[in-house]
Amino acid sequence: MIVRGTVSYWFLFALFRVAIRRRIGAVGMADILVLVIVSDAIQNSMAGEYNSVTDGFILVATLVGWTVFTDWLAFRFAPLRAVMEPPPLLLIREGRLLRRNMRAELLTENELLSKLRAQGVADPSQVERAFMESDGEISVIRRGPGASSS
Repeated sequence: MIVRGTVSYWFLFALFRVAIRRRIGAVGMADILVLVIVSDAIQNSMAGEYNSVTDGFILVATLVGWTVFTDWLAFRFAPLRAVMEPPPLLLIREGRLLRRNMRAELLTENELLSKLRAQGVADPSQVERAFMESDGEISVIRRGPGASSS
């Protein structure tokens, strides 16, 4: 049971990290992964597909244990953190949209402009730098008052 839970966790973690790089929002990828797997695991234990309810509890504990352990590892070891958490992605530099980076995240210009407006920025020319953070949020550094638009 523990081996099945471990294999499932790492397979889905790798799949989401490589194939689905787009950041989801304020909720982290590992949080969503655990919620989905845990809900399925507990559902199966309640439906009787395991030999006992205890089997479901063991699987859930294994999944949560891996989540806590990977969070701890990422906190303690910076090189591992670089692998486990995507770095901030530059989307705007000196008022210019970086379309290659936007394309890598499947982020449309309209989506980015919407995120800028939500932060009170009417036009990308007002932005010195904008990043997509690892949690999916867009952080904006505005240009100084004397900056010219390009």
